[in-house]
Formats: sequence, structure tokens, C-alpha cells
Amino acid sequence: MAKIIAIANQKGGVGKTTTAINVAASLAVLEYKTLLVDADPQANSTTGNGFDLKNIQLSLYDCMVNDTPVQQAILATETPNLSLIPSHLDLVGAEIELINHPSREHVMKKILEPLDAMYDFIIIDCSPSLGLITINSLTAAGSVMIPVQCEYFALEGLGKLLNTIKIVQTRINDKLKIEGILMTMYDGRLRLSNQVVEEIKNHFGELVFNTIIHRNTRLGEAPSFGKPVLLYDAESTGSINYLNLAKEILQKNNLTKIKNEDKIFEEHVSDK
Repeated sequence: MAKIIAIANQKGGVGKTTTAINVAASLAVLEYKTLLVDADPQANSTTGNGFDLKNIQLSLYDCMVNDTPVQQAILATETPNLSLIPSHLDLVGAEIELINHPSREHVMKKILEPLDAMYDFIIIDCSPSLGLITINSLTAAGSVMIPVQCEYFALEGLGKLLNTIKIVQTRINDKLKIEGILMTMYDGRLRLSNQVVEEIKNHFGELVFNTIIHRNTRLGEAPSFGKPVLLYDAESTGSINYLNLAKEILQKNNLTKIKNEDKIFEEHVSDK
């Protein structure tokens, strides 16, 4: 049974897509069969895995609006064990086209149901909004991860997102949990970064992941090469951060395999 994690924050520029791409790749490198669902019309998770949008024939839009069988839209990525359901700019129109659908909040859940036995993890990269596609993602997911940047307006909009999650839990998906709050874009040289981390931890306690994602040049460069940072520079700070995050998710959910994850990563690095 796949564990489905939606990665959501309606505030842009918080590292949401970077997290989706790299946590999915990290889980895949640790030998967990992983599917990344690009539910953002900007399609950055799609291009960030090396796909040209002009060559995408079927996307999440086709599955949601045209009832295309989901298996036909799945693409294999360059990362072993990682597959992708791509997005397309057409997804912008899906919210309007689904508005009269009798179970419009459950469309994505129904799409992903046939894949339940095929993957260990399904990671959904949500759009930076609290619209119908994001509600679909939260309805389909078992948990939600919230990236928050270590900057002045870190808490801005977080209350609204948590309120939306509570509404989804109450009315649509009572099994939805908060997987954790992830601090991103951390710069240890800045007093502000440390203050924001302290404030978030004081406010949310154990909901905050121990792993913090540092500002890292290689992490910023990787999408322009169409690669997760693990494939671009396996020994970079960004790679190590996201690998540690994947391990924390596994430990938190008691999903660690018998084979040692550190050994798997060492084998991956030695292959590069």
C-alpha cells in the first residue's frame, strides 16, 4: 500500500517543488518505488526531471478531465525507482472544467487508487494555491508536508493553509495527517534564519522535521539540468539534506528496510 504525501504551501518561493523533486528522488535512491505526481500547472517537477513539455503527450490534466487511464500517463525518469505523472499548462483549466463534476474533490483520489500496490510512496507536488486541484491532492493524500522558508514572512499564510487542512480533515478526508513542517532555505550565517527556526519550533513543536534544508548552490542549479540534486551532485549539501529528510520520513513511519540506507547511498555515490 502506497504512502501518499502531498507537499503543499499556497505561498510561492518556499521550496515546495524543490522538495517534491528531491524527496521523491531520495526515497527512490533508497530503493523505495516512488511516483511523483506533478499537480502544479507550472510543471516544474516535470521539467526538473528532464522532460520537455512540448513532448508530453499525456499529463495529469488528461487523467483528471478526459478520464485517460493513469497508467498511460506515467513516465520513467532517469532516477532508478522513480516514475512521474507529468503536468501541463492545461491543468490551469481543470478547476473550471471540474466545477460541475459530482465528486469534484475526489477525482485525483480515484485516479491514484489503481496505483496503490505499485508504489511504496506517491509524492504530490501541489500548486501554490488553495484551489480545487490542491483540495484534490489533500483528499487523495494520507499526509501533507509543509515547506516553510527561513525568512521574515515565514508564518505568512501558514494559518490559512492549516485551516484548509482542517476543513479537508473535517469534511472530506478524516485520515489526512500533517507529515511535518520542513524548514527550507536556511542560512546559518544569518541571525534571522536561526530566529525563524526557533520561532517555528516553539510554535509547532514535534510537527517540525529535525532535518533543515540549507541554501545550496547545487540545489538551485540542478533543475536547469533537468535532474534531482542527487543525480546532479550526490555529495552536495542539498543531496545530503534531502537524503536525511527521506530517512527521517522512513523512521517516522517505521518503514525502514532491512538493508542499511547509508550503504545504499554510498553505493549510489560510488556509481556516479
